[in-house]
Amino acid sequence: MLKKKEKYVVAVVGATGAVGTEMIATLEQRNFPIEKLRLFASDRSTGKTLQYKGQDIKVEALSETCFQGIDIALFSAGAERSKIWAPVAAKSGCVVVDNSSEWRMDPTVPLVVPEVNPQDLSWHKGIIANPNCSTIQMVVALKPLHDAAKIKRVVVSTYQAVSGTGKKAMDELMQQTTELLNFRQPTIAVYPHQIAFNVLPQIDKFLDSGYTKEEMKMVNETKKIMGDDSIRVTATTVRVPVFRGHSESVNIETGKKLTANQVRELLAQAPGVTVFDAPEKGVYPMPIDCDGKDDVYVGRIREDESVENGINLWIVADNLRKGAALNAVQIAEVLIK
Repeated sequence: MLKKKEKYVVAVVGATGAVGTEMIATLEQRNFPIEKLRLFASDRSTGKTLQYKGQDIKVEALSETCFQGIDIALFSAGAERSKIWAPVAAKSGCVVVDNSSEWRMDPTVPLVVPEVNPQDLSWHKGIIANPNCSTIQMVVALKPLHDAAKIKRVVVSTYQAVSGTGKKAMDELMQQTTELLNFRQPTIAVYPHQIAFNVLPQIDKFLDSGYTKEEMKMVNETKKIMGDDSIRVTATTVRVPVFRGHSESVNIETGKKLTANQVRELLAQAPGVTVFDAPEKGVYPMPIDCDGKDDVYVGRIREDESVENGINLWIVADNLRKGAALNAVQIAEVLIK
């Protein structure tokens, strides 16, 4: 368990990636009580410097002894590295908040969104899992509705930005856009098809069921975070040519009837949610509204007239922020309290 201190030695693992740099910025913006910040990345990034509060901090290589003296480590270095290094860090007495998929469904590891299930942090054994970006923004909006009317079923379709894949995908969208506008053939490397001016109904690998791994992450993680296996979830996850900000169309069936106005009131009072819902004035959440913002934005709130107790929501959030870096830092903030 984390010892109570005034300031903490914090590490960011995968510091040079899109989420890692966002973690560093989030720690600074939220004024996390840091005594010393240490940065780690792959061998090819070792020796580079990154800025934190005007200081240049050198990026270090990972080693068996590098986590000694570190209190909290925020990992965003991929599942393979996390599988190896998170247990090493935990054995060194460090609490790991891991952003990869490696530990999320491990029954001994809590999967936490602070607005939804902070109580699960009480049983961590040194590793805490940060959920999938698309799951995080959805459950923040689902939680108050589940508490009020018990959610029975969720049907979600996502419209996910390329930054969810990383910097190379963002560069590829930029490059393909430039190539196509100059009447050249697009270079295809990161995704199986052209992403510029296109929509790909595939995120991650396909499973034998016909679902993708990303879709099943949303199904399984939602049940674990909400602490209710009875909630039925089905997902279709789609990559769209947007740089930053995931959007979701979410259809919810509840046990008890909720009107659209009741949903607006519940969400307006919910932590981490901004209701952005005046469609008659052209007001509804879009990725450009959420760039760099902490909250999950919800709009297009309306009753589903095809079922007895149905609600439709449109949910948008910055996937690098609340979908990754911010959620990890918020977990660390709850830990030090």
